[in-house]
Amino acid sequence: MWQPMRTALLLFAVVTLLTGVVYPLAVTGLAQVLFPWQVNGSLIEINNEKTASELVGQPFSEPQYFWGRPSATAPVAYNGASSTGSNRGPSNPALQEAVRKRIAALRSADPENRLPIPVDLVTASGSGLDPHISPAAALYQALRVAKTRGIDEGKVAELVRIHIRERQFGIFGEPTVNVLRLNMALEALR
Repeated sequence: MWQPMRTALLLFAVVTLLTGVVYPLAVTGLAQVLFPWQVNGSLIEINNEKTASELVGQPFSEPQYFWGRPSATAPVAYNGASSTGSNRGPSNPALQEAVRKRIAALRSADPENRLPIPVDLVTASGSGLDPHISPAAALYQALRVAKTRGIDEGKVAELVRIHIRERQFGIFGEPTVNVLRLNMALEALR
């Protein structure tokens, strides 16, 4: 009876060692070699200080900056420790009210803009942390940002176009603009 028990325990220890230690270390080491920027959080340094991640949305609300997607995380917006969507469907009255308020805020911030408001400016992403907006959402905000900063709108629109990240391999995903990177480039225009 002890022989099968000893064999089972030895097999358990070997499988645990392989799948719980060797495999994770090998994958982590390989990832560090092949994709060090992404594995280490895609952290952005400003003045030699790590200030933000390119992968997590940031709370920009001043009119001189481009705004990202609304965050669904609570109690603090863009809280990486509580990544979650709102789980509210399109017919949910709470979501409809939140969208109405966001539309009113966008119209109030830029009353001259009569373009249709892109949906990603009034709805949160599935994680509530999305750092990207569509090119349409960025271009929608170009006039407000340009006016607030006293910069030519064409210059701001060109900055948006430069920061459009096309579909991966030309077929996967949708074109996006990283809001943090765009705002950093905007600050460099000064």
